Amino acid sequence: MIETRETVWIDMPDGVRLAARLWLPEEASTGPVPTILEYIPYRRRDRTRLRDESMHPRMAEAGYAAIRVDMRGAGDSGGIMHGEYLEQEIQDGCDVIAWIREQPWSDGQVGMFGKSWGAYSAYQVAARRPEGLRAIAPVMGTDDRWAECIHFTGGCLMTDNFWWGAIMQLFMAQPPDPEIVGEAWREMWRTRLDAAEFWPGDWLRHQTRDAFWQHGSVREDYSAIEVPAYIFGGWADAYRNTPFRMAEHASAPVKVMIGPWGHLYPHEGAPGPQVDFPAELIRWWDHWMKGRDTGLMDEPPVRLYLQEAVCPAPGHAHRAGHWVEEPAWPSPNVESRVLWLNAGTLGDAPETGETMAVTTPTSYGAAGGDVMSFAAPGDLPADARLDGAGALEFRGPVLDHTLDILGVPRMALRIAADQPQAQVAALLIDEATDGTQTVIARGYANLMHSAGPETVVPLVPGEPVDMPLEFHAASYRVPTGHRLMLKLSSGYWPILWPTPAPVRLSLAPGAARLDLPVRQATPGATPPRPLLDPATAAPPAMTQLREGSMERGWNFDALTERLSHHVTIDGGVFGPVGRIRLDETGTEVGDLSDRRYEIGRDPLSARAVMTQEGGFRRGEWHPRIETRADMWADAETFYLRAVTRCYDGDALFHEKEWAYDVPRNGM
Repeated sequence: MIETRETVWIDMPDGVRLAARLWLPEEASTGPVPTILEYIPYRRRDRTRLRDESMHPRMAEAGYAAIRVDMRGAGDSGGIMHGEYLEQEIQDGCDVIAWIREQPWSDGQVGMFGKSWGAYSAYQVAARRPEGLRAIAPVMGTDDRWAECIHFTGGCLMTDNFWWGAIMQLFMAQPPDPEIVGEAWREMWRTRLDAAEFWPGDWLRHQTRDAFWQHGSVREDYSAIEVPAYIFGGWADAYRNTPFRMAEHASAPVKVMIGPWGHLYPHEGAPGPQVDFPAELIRWWDHWMKGRDTGLMDEPPVRLYLQEAVCPAPGHAHRAGHWVEEPAWPSPNVESRVLWLNAGTLGDAPETGETMAVTTPTSYGAAGGDVMSFAAPGDLPADARLDGAGALEFRGPVLDHTLDILGVPRMALRIAADQPQAQVAALLIDEATDGTQTVIARGYANLMHSAGPETVVPLVPGEPVDMPLEFHAASYRVPTGHRLMLKLSSGYWPILWPTPAPVRLSLAPGAARLDLPVRQATPGATPPRPLLDPATAAPPAMTQLREGSMERGWNFDALTERLSHHVTIDGGVFGPVGRIRLDETGTEVGDLSDRRYEIGRDPLSARAVMTQEGGFRRGEWHPRIETRADMWADAETFYLRAVTRCYDGDALFHEKEWAYDVPRNGM
């Protein structure tokens, strides 16, 4: 019989208390047991309650104490959160582990897992080597906050830097629950709001890979992590390259599983097939903390879902494909095939010819979807033909055999621009026999970082620079009769913030190459162990109060020549979930969000606007938050404006505005 403790308090050395929810197994009544920790800021009392209940009780049933901790300044925890992945947060994580080890139900062993922020936390805490931490299981996080996060991928400013900051503007304005913290909830809420900052203003001050981004990036020293890691990823997620780097460079044992999923836990993942993620974790914990021979470490260390070709669609419930295993990474089964960018073709040898050039219109990229998928309709790339002209295009020959792409494609570019500032967006595409163009992988490069991401070097107009470009990792079987296609553009709005002026890129035939990871057939290989389907779960303890809805699209105004992209969601960041009541606590939860990106012919006309409303209701408790954030730029400066208004019932409780004018530095 599992014992659930709704709230336990964890005292930090400075007196701040962190709130946690604890599940104890029956075994804990007769002796100490190992503990599994999830440490994130997303409100264990309400926001992640249902998701937590799909995992933590399973681990308690398997004989582990399972604890879900809200970070400092989030949910019902005390203190202030001043930003993401800061030193205080990492130290708190180590102190939480020390506290766990002192509890009578703890045998001193701790495993740590989490998705996204929780994956960062697992990596970062593990790198501090706290006593008692035995193993980690990061899900969809990164080892490099600069190269692969949502801020400056490839050195280019992502609009997700603005969007995610606006999401956190709402999240960090939410109050503690008076049922947990008592009458102090208003004082705690006001203190939190008084200290709040609009995080994108801070992120934009760091437009090169400086100490700000190096902090918390375990890629700086892989040897710092001495505990084994089971790393999970998704081909529709943005954090696809970290598992390969960790498998190659980590000094401790590493296992990797990458499925077809977006930014979701694998047992909830979409596209399917889903897998029983808690069961896989339990096998992992049993090996490292109970000394059981589960057979997990006898299997090949890398398991990847090789996806079959698919037509573009707003979403996929399921991706056809099959699991393959690799004995190591880099794998002896994967070879690099070099394709040269010639005059409109991808060839096995470089050719010469007239220089090719393109000036990409600001409308190009409208069909790009989002950087990462949350399995919300429309967030996957659409048919790349919808963007029409605007890129240099290179086509390979029609394939007379299937081609399995598995790993991280890369490019070596020798390219010139007619402006001192330029960027490149690259799309690797499967072109079907009917002309349909499915995006396989994307990559970006800021040409002002030709000397490395730590330095900005203005381009000399017309002079070529040598520039590497790394794609997101890919898993894709290109069928017989299809052909590979590559598109290069000087912009990709609204995923990349545009350069200050239109840019004409020029490229000589044979001056750039694509290094494609191609997996060879392994007909004699032992089939991978079948993975369990997710366990049948009881219906979530919730009542649907309002069905969710979603609108997504773009519109061109022929009078103003402005292109507007909009995403409106009744439900918030995780899709159109509407408004619900958590039956166990009686708390109502619901968000509304509207994101708009607009641009005209001039790159300096780009503007981003995000408005949100969220809050809770239970009896007389009805806190409500309204936020708005705006971003635009001129040739020298980025401008950010934001406002948060908080209401206690119908009465205005707190209001705060922010204004940041940040000089552009190669962005």
